Amino acid sequence: MTIREMLEQRERDTLSPFAMLSTASRGRERPVSPDDMRTAFQRDRDRILHCKSFRRLKGKTQVFLSPQGDHYRTRLTHTLEVTQVARTLARALRLNEDLAEAVAMGHDLGHTPFGHAGEAALDEIIEGGFEHREQSRRVVEVLEHDGEGLNLTWEVRDGIEHHSGKVMPATLEACCVRLADRIAYINHDIDDAIRAGLLRREDLPRHAIRCVGETHGKRVDAMIRSVIRHSMDKDAVAMEPDVWNALLELREFMFERVYSRDWANNESMKTHHIIRELVDYYMAHPGQMPNEYMEIVYREGTQRGVCDYVACMTDAYAIKTYQKLFIPPFFDGIG
Repeated sequence: MTIREMLEQRERDTLSPFAMLSTASRGRERPVSPDDMRTAFQRDRDRILHCKSFRRLKGKTQVFLSPQGDHYRTRLTHTLEVTQVARTLARALRLNEDLAEAVAMGHDLGHTPFGHAGEAALDEIIEGGFEHREQSRRVVEVLEHDGEGLNLTWEVRDGIEHHSGKVMPATLEACCVRLADRIAYINHDIDDAIRAGLLRREDLPRHAIRCVGETHGKRVDAMIRSVIRHSMDKDAVAMEPDVWNALLELREFMFERVYSRDWANNESMKTHHIIRELVDYYMAHPGQMPNEYMEIVYREGTQRGVCDYVACMTDAYAIKTYQKLFIPPFFDGIG
């Protein structure tokens, strides 16, 4: 037996009846020969890890735009935290940890510069709207690998697209990612807001804190344990109602005190202006985009190519491009 075959046999012997086996995958859009070392989902994880879009996540905002401190989360560190929580859930529930890891690592590949503020700007500007979950699937299917996509399995692509939104993913492993995303972002955004001086620990809603814990670590641990207790040996993954309600209370509190405050709205206005100007400029001058996006223009239209180009930018690249296009250079010593 090859190493892959031994791993596949281990899945059959040890995983829950509700788990997604690598050998039961619906497969890829373009068939490939099996790898002798890795299962199909391990191969997907590696393809995501080594792609350019994954590396760009380090330069994309989570909540705080262009944070000055070294310890604020970026979209990359958020992804790593989601991956850790998703793997913990999948392992405890005897689900396919490799599938959960692959979905988690790919779930935010389509995020815009400037976080959700950038997404909201593109959603308003682009005809037909914009959602990062759909763009994440487009990244792995179309944009990566010189327009060929990563050719991932159907289960990973489905999990990436449905990690948020109204439609539930097809596998329990992706459901783990869906919950892990919420567990991670609510708790690390609280942590970052306290670090930024926008919140104090004593400001957090007491009912929710009594339910899940005073510290970041205790809250994450309580939410993970709640999912495991409520989902063990079941064909669904969910959190216990009281803990879920505490998470929703914390989320509502964060929208009121952090996400929608004056400083955030001010940053959102700046973000919207930069995104709007970049989109308008490249809609009028598509030939100034890199060749890979010009090919999209030829195949799918100017707006599609411009949307893909702007969405892929990191915060710093978007600002630098805006400065290059719209701000005159400063020439020292002239006068």
